[in-house]
Amino acid sequence: MARYLVLGARGQLGRDLCPRLPGEVIGVGRDRADLTEPHTVQAILKETQPQVVINCAAYNFVDRAESEPEVAFAINAFGVRALAEACAKEDATLVHFSSDYVFGLKSHRVGPWKEKDAPGPISVYGSSKLAGEYFVRALCPKHFVIRTCGLYGVWGAGGKGGNLVETMLRLQKTGKLLRVVCDQVCTPTYTADLAEAVVKLIGTDKFGLYHLTNSGSCSWHEFALRIFTLAGIPVTMEPISSTEYGAAARRPSYSVLDHRAYCKLGFPALRRWPEALAAYLQERTQRM
Repeated sequence: MARYLVLGARGQLGRDLCPRLPGEVIGVGRDRADLTEPHTVQAILKETQPQVVINCAAYNFVDRAESEPEVAFAINAFGVRALAEACAKEDATLVHFSSDYVFGLKSHRVGPWKEKDAPGPISVYGSSKLAGEYFVRALCPKHFVIRTCGLYGVWGAGGKGGNLVETMLRLQKTGKLLRVVCDQVCTPTYTADLAEAVVKLIGTDKFGLYHLTNSGSCSWHEFALRIFTLAGIPVTMEPISSTEYGAAARRPSYSVLDHRAYCKLGFPALRRWPEALAAYLQERTQRM
Protein backbone atom coordinates (compact mmCIF):
# COMPACT_ATOMS: atom_id res chain seq x y z
CA MET A 1 0.00 0.00 0.00
CA ALA A 2 1.43 3.32 -1.07
CA ARG A 3 2.17 6.15 1.34
CA TYR A 4 1.20 9.62 0.15
CA LEU A 5 2.52 12.92 1.47
CA VAL A 6 0.19 15.81 0.59
CA LEU A 7 1.49 19.37 0.92
CA GLY A 8 -1.22 21.98 1.25
CA ALA A 9 -3.60 19.32 2.56
CA ARG A 10 -5.88 21.85 4.24
CA GLY A 11 -6.71 23.74 1.02
CA GLN A 12 -9.82 23.08 -1.05
CA LEU A 13 -8.07 20.71 -3.47
CA GLY A 14 -6.06 18.96 -0.77
CA ARG A 15 -9.14 18.29 1.32
CA ASP A 16 -10.96 16.74 -1.63
CA LEU A 17 -7.94 14.72 -2.68
CA CYS A 18 -6.79 13.20 0.62
CA PRO A 19 -9.90 11.04 1.30
CA ARG A 20 -9.74 9.61 -2.23
CA LEU A 21 -6.14 8.40 -2.17
CA PRO A 22 -5.89 4.58 -1.94
CA GLY A 23 -3.33 4.19 0.80
CA GLU A 24 -1.80 5.83 3.84
CA VAL A 25 -2.15 9.60 3.58
CA ILE A 26 -0.04 12.09 5.50
CA GLY A 27 -1.42 15.59 5.05
CA VAL A 28 0.70 18.57 6.09
CA GLY A 29 0.32 22.33 6.03
CA ARG A 30 2.82 25.14 5.76
CA ASP A 31 3.63 24.83 9.46
CA ARG A 32 5.40 21.53 8.74
CA ALA A 33 6.48 21.92 5.11
CA ASP A 34 7.12 25.47 3.93
CA LEU A 35 8.18 25.72 0.28
CA THR A 36 10.16 28.87 1.08
CA GLU A 37 12.26 26.91 3.59
CA PRO A 38 13.73 23.92 1.70
CA HIS A 39 15.06 22.27 4.87
CA THR A 40 11.48 21.75 6.12
CA VAL A 41 10.57 20.02 2.87
CA GLN A 42 13.63 17.79 3.00
CA ALA A 43 12.96 16.94 6.65
CA ILE A 44 9.33 15.92 6.11
CA LEU A 45 10.29 13.64 3.22
CA LYS A 46 12.99 11.94 5.29
CA GLU A 47 10.62 11.59 8.23
CA THR A 48 7.65 10.16 6.34
CA GLN A 49 9.37 8.26 3.47
CA PRO A 50 6.44 8.58 1.02
CA GLN A 51 6.27 6.83 -2.32
CA VAL A 52 4.20 9.72 -3.74
CA VAL A 53 4.37 13.43 -2.88
CA ILE A 54 1.44 15.60 -3.97
CA ASN A 55 1.98 19.35 -3.97
CA CYS A 56 -1.28 21.23 -3.51
CA ALA A 57 0.54 24.19 -1.96
CA ALA A 58 0.99 27.35 -4.03
CA TYR A 59 0.96 31.13 -4.09
CA ASN A 60 -2.37 31.89 -5.81
CA PHE A 61 -2.73 35.66 -5.42
CA VAL A 62 -2.70 36.51 -9.12
CA ASP A 63 -3.00 40.28 -8.85
CA ARG A 64 -0.81 40.66 -5.77
CA ALA A 65 1.98 38.80 -7.56
CA GLU A 66 2.45 41.79 -9.86
CA SER A 67 3.69 43.86 -6.92
CA GLU A 68 5.48 41.05 -5.04
CA PRO A 69 7.03 38.84 -7.71
CA GLU A 70 9.78 37.68 -5.39
CA VAL A 71 7.19 36.02 -3.12
CA ALA A 72 5.37 34.35 -6.02
CA PHE A 73 8.62 32.94 -7.41
CA ALA A 74 9.90 31.92 -3.97
CA ILE A 75 6.90 29.61 -3.54
CA ASN A 76 5.79 28.64 -7.05
CA ALA A 77 9.22 28.27 -8.62
CA PHE A 78 12.20 28.05 -6.26
CA GLY A 79 10.28 26.26 -3.52
CA VAL A 80 9.04 23.78 -6.08
CA ARG A 81 12.61 23.33 -7.33
CA ALA A 82 13.69 22.32 -3.83
CA LEU A 83 10.74 19.93 -3.59
CA ALA A 84 11.58 18.35 -6.94
CA GLU A 85 15.19 17.87 -5.89
CA ALA A 86 14.14 16.28 -2.61
CA CYS A 87 11.70 13.91 -4.34
CA ALA A 88 14.35 12.86 -6.84
CA LYS A 89 16.82 12.19 -4.02
CA GLU A 90 14.27 10.03 -2.17
CA ASP A 91 13.07 8.34 -5.41
CA ALA A 92 9.52 9.57 -4.79
CA THR A 93 6.94 10.40 -7.45
CA LEU A 94 6.03 14.11 -7.44
CA VAL A 95 2.54 15.26 -8.41
CA HIS A 96 2.51 19.02 -8.99
CA PHE A 97 -0.36 21.31 -9.98
CA SER A 98 0.07 24.11 -12.47
CA SER A 99 -2.27 26.53 -14.18
CA ASP A 100 -3.91 27.55 -17.44
CA TYR A 101 -2.24 30.92 -16.78
CA VAL A 102 0.95 29.57 -18.35
CA PHE A 103 -0.83 30.51 -21.60
CA GLY A 104 -2.14 33.87 -22.80
CA LEU A 105 0.49 35.34 -25.09
CA LYS A 106 -1.47 34.29 -28.19
CA SER A 107 -4.49 36.50 -27.62
CA HIS A 108 -6.44 35.26 -30.67
CA ARG A 109 -6.29 31.57 -29.79
CA VAL A 110 -9.59 29.75 -30.38
CA GLY A 111 -8.79 26.01 -30.02
CA PRO A 112 -8.02 24.18 -26.75
CA TRP A 113 -4.39 24.18 -25.71
CA LYS A 114 -2.54 20.87 -25.95
CA GLU A 115 0.32 19.88 -23.69
CA LYS A 116 2.75 20.16 -26.61
CA ASP A 117 1.76 23.76 -27.38
CA ALA A 118 4.32 26.39 -26.44
CA PRO A 119 3.28 28.29 -23.30
CA GLY A 120 3.44 32.05 -23.05
CA PRO A 121 2.38 33.58 -19.72
CA ILE A 122 1.36 37.24 -19.50
CA SER A 123 1.49 37.72 -15.73
CA VAL A 124 3.98 37.27 -12.91
CA TYR A 125 1.80 34.53 -11.45
CA GLY A 126 1.70 32.63 -14.75
CA SER A 127 5.44 33.00 -15.17
CA SER A 128 6.09 31.68 -11.66
CA LYS A 129 3.89 28.65 -12.28
CA LEU A 130 5.62 27.91 -15.58
CA ALA A 131 9.02 28.11 -13.91
CA GLY A 132 7.83 25.62 -11.31
CA GLU A 133 6.71 23.26 -14.07
CA TYR A 134 10.12 23.40 -15.71
CA PHE A 135 11.92 22.64 -12.45
CA VAL A 136 9.75 19.59 -11.77
CA ARG A 137 10.13 18.24 -15.29
CA ALA A 138 13.87 18.81 -15.33
CA LEU A 139 14.80 17.62 -11.83
CA CYS A 140 12.38 14.83 -10.85
CA PRO A 141 12.18 11.92 -13.33
CA LYS A 142 9.03 10.44 -11.77
CA HIS A 143 6.56 13.30 -12.06
CA PHE A 144 3.03 14.25 -12.99
CA VAL A 145 2.61 17.95 -13.78
CA ILE A 146 -1.10 18.76 -13.99
CA ARG A 147 -2.38 22.00 -15.44
CA THR A 148 -5.88 22.91 -14.36
CA CYS A 149 -8.15 25.98 -14.23
CA GLY A 150 -10.45 28.04 -12.02
CA LEU A 151 -10.73 25.64 -9.09
CA TYR A 152 -13.69 25.73 -6.75
CA GLY A 153 -14.57 23.26 -3.98
CA VAL A 154 -16.75 23.23 -0.91
CA TRP A 155 -13.73 23.42 1.36
CA GLY A 156 -12.85 26.75 -0.25
CA ALA A 157 -15.97 28.42 1.09
CA GLY A 158 -14.31 29.19 4.40
CA GLY A 159 -10.69 29.28 3.29
CA LYS A 160 -8.48 32.21 2.38
CA GLY A 161 -10.01 33.97 -0.59
CA GLY A 162 -12.79 31.40 -0.96
CA ASN A 163 -13.57 30.68 -4.61
CA LEU A 164 -15.45 32.38 -7.43
CA VAL A 165 -18.77 30.67 -6.69
CA GLU A 166 -18.72 31.82 -3.09
CA THR A 167 -17.59 35.29 -4.14
CA MET A 168 -20.54 35.64 -6.54
CA LEU A 169 -23.06 34.41 -3.97
CA ARG A 170 -21.62 36.78 -1.36
CA LEU A 171 -21.64 39.81 -3.66
CA GLN A 172 -25.22 39.11 -4.72
CA LYS A 173 -26.35 39.64 -1.14
CA THR A 174 -25.12 43.23 -1.22
CA GLY A 175 -27.84 44.12 -3.73
CA LYS A 176 -25.34 45.95 -5.93
CA LEU A 177 -25.08 45.51 -9.69
CA LEU A 178 -22.65 42.69 -10.46
CA ARG A 179 -20.16 43.41 -13.21
CA VAL A 180 -18.44 40.25 -14.48
CA VAL A 181 -15.80 39.86 -17.18
CA CYS A 182 -17.12 38.40 -20.42
CA ASP A 183 -13.99 38.25 -22.61
CA GLN A 184 -12.02 35.57 -20.76
CA VAL A 185 -12.92 32.01 -21.81
CA CYS A 186 -11.78 29.00 -19.80
CA THR A 187 -13.18 25.97 -17.92
CA PRO A 188 -13.87 26.41 -14.20
CA THR A 189 -13.20 23.08 -12.48
CA TYR A 190 -14.76 21.38 -9.46
CA THR A 191 -12.05 20.12 -7.10
CA ALA A 192 -13.94 16.89 -6.36
CA ASP A 193 -13.89 15.97 -10.05
CA LEU A 194 -10.24 16.92 -10.41
CA ALA A 195 -9.31 14.86 -7.35
CA GLU A 196 -10.98 11.74 -8.74
CA ALA A 197 -9.20 12.14 -12.07
CA VAL A 198 -5.84 12.71 -10.39
CA VAL A 199 -6.17 9.51 -8.38
CA LYS A 200 -6.72 7.57 -11.61
CA LEU A 201 -3.80 9.25 -13.33
CA ILE A 202 -1.23 8.72 -10.60
CA GLY A 203 -2.22 5.07 -10.40
CA THR A 204 -0.38 4.65 -13.69
CA ASP A 205 3.32 4.96 -14.47
CA LYS A 206 2.63 7.31 -17.38
CA PHE A 207 4.65 10.21 -16.05
CA GLY A 208 4.57 13.60 -17.76
CA LEU A 209 2.56 16.76 -18.35
CA TYR A 210 -1.25 16.61 -18.39
CA HIS A 211 -4.21 18.97 -18.75
CA LEU A 212 -7.14 18.22 -16.45
CA THR A 213 -10.29 20.33 -16.15
CA ASN A 214 -14.00 19.79 -16.44
CA SER A 215 -15.23 19.66 -20.04
CA GLY A 216 -16.56 22.48 -22.17
CA SER A 217 -15.84 26.18 -21.86
CA CYS A 218 -17.46 29.45 -20.83
CA SER A 219 -16.70 33.05 -20.02
CA TRP A 220 -16.66 34.13 -16.40
CA HIS A 221 -19.89 36.03 -17.08
CA GLU A 222 -21.55 32.85 -18.39
CA PHE A 223 -20.30 30.93 -15.39
CA ALA A 224 -21.69 33.51 -12.97
CA LEU A 225 -25.08 33.49 -14.73
CA ARG A 226 -25.23 29.71 -14.41
CA ILE A 227 -24.41 29.93 -10.69
CA PHE A 228 -27.45 32.09 -10.01
CA THR A 229 -29.71 30.14 -12.38
CA LEU A 230 -28.90 26.84 -10.67
CA ALA A 231 -29.18 28.42 -7.23
CA GLY A 232 -32.56 29.92 -8.13
CA ILE A 233 -31.44 33.42 -7.24
CA PRO A 234 -32.57 36.39 -9.34
CA VAL A 235 -29.72 38.74 -10.12
CA THR A 236 -28.85 41.71 -12.30
CA MET A 237 -25.46 41.38 -13.97
CA GLU A 238 -23.57 43.46 -16.47
CA PRO A 239 -20.95 41.93 -18.79
CA ILE A 240 -17.75 43.97 -18.91
CA SER A 241 -14.39 43.67 -20.63
CA SER A 242 -11.13 42.82 -18.90
CA THR A 243 -9.99 46.37 -19.58
CA GLU A 244 -13.05 47.79 -17.84
CA TYR A 245 -12.50 45.51 -14.86
CA GLY A 246 -8.95 46.79 -14.54
CA ALA A 247 -7.24 43.97 -12.63
CA ALA A 248 -3.56 44.44 -11.82
CA ALA A 249 -2.58 41.25 -13.66
CA ARG A 250 -3.46 40.35 -17.22
CA ARG A 251 -5.41 37.12 -17.74
CA PRO A 252 -5.51 34.88 -20.83
CA SER A 253 -8.41 35.72 -23.11
CA TYR A 254 -8.68 32.03 -24.02
CA SER A 255 -7.20 29.28 -21.84
CA VAL A 256 -9.33 26.21 -22.50
CA LEU A 257 -7.22 23.07 -22.05
CA ASP A 258 -7.26 19.95 -24.24
CA HIS A 259 -7.61 16.66 -22.30
CA ARG A 260 -6.72 14.09 -24.93
CA ALA A 261 -3.44 13.00 -23.32
CA TYR A 262 -5.40 11.95 -20.22
CA CYS A 263 -8.17 10.31 -22.24
CA LYS A 264 -5.65 8.36 -24.33
CA LEU A 265 -4.78 6.45 -21.16
CA GLY A 266 -8.30 5.00 -21.28
CA PHE A 267 -9.93 7.38 -18.80
CA PRO A 268 -13.16 9.27 -19.55
CA ALA A 269 -13.13 13.04 -19.82
CA LEU A 270 -14.35 14.89 -16.76
CA ARG A 271 -18.03 15.87 -16.88
CA ARG A 272 -19.08 19.17 -18.39
CA TRP A 273 -18.74 22.28 -16.28
CA PRO A 274 -22.51 22.97 -15.86
CA GLU A 275 -23.02 19.46 -14.41
CA ALA A 276 -20.02 19.90 -12.14
CA LEU A 277 -21.30 23.27 -10.91
CA ALA A 278 -24.72 21.78 -10.15
CA ALA A 279 -23.03 19.02 -8.12
CA TYR A 280 -20.97 21.60 -6.22
CA LEU A 281 -24.05 23.63 -5.31
CA GLN A 282 -25.81 20.48 -4.14
CA GLU A 283 -22.83 19.42 -2.01
CA ARG A 284 -22.56 22.95 -0.66
CA THR A 285 -26.23 22.87 0.44
CA GLN A 286 -25.77 19.53 2.16
CA ARG A 287 -22.80 20.81 4.15
CA MET A 288 -24.42 24.06 5.28
